[in-house]
Amino acid sequence: MTAVTSDTHIAVSWERGERYRIDTRGHSFFVDQPESGRGQDSAVNPTELFVSSLVACVAFYAGRFLDRHGVARDGLVVTSDWAMAPDRPARVGAITITVTPPPGLPPDRVAAMLAVARACTVHNSISHAPEILVTAPDGAAVEEPPGLSVGAAAG
Repeated sequence: MTAVTSDTHIAVSWERGERYRIDTRGHSFFVDQPESGRGQDSAVNPTELFVSSLVACVAFYAGRFLDRHGVARDGLVVTSDWAMAPDRPARVGAITITVTPPPGLPPDRVAAMLAVARACTVHNSISHAPEILVTAPDGAAVEEPPGLSVGAAAG
């Protein structure tokens, strides 16, 4: 497995109800469930955070492309629509991301910007699935049989 460092450590702790606090690199934020999922809807849910991280990564890479080409980011907007898969295991089944370039980007550069944005780290991590190991402090690990996933609750 790839080495984990203090810069890549994330701690998630229960707050109350279905609300959890996430701490990483000195930053804290929260996830919760909607009221229909027995939460208080005080923050995005983990699945929304997952999709949001992808969309934010695409926006970041598009912004860096604009910088490299001397185009102001003003007007850059990245939006997404997504849906859960209809079958099991519970997972996101489809994500559509729309990158609206700023008015200063020449039309003939849009395809290049999209190619760069699509190559963001989060997209690459989804396209080339990382090794995921779920363990307990004593080192016990959950082994997943092929084709099955641990847990079925949508996040």
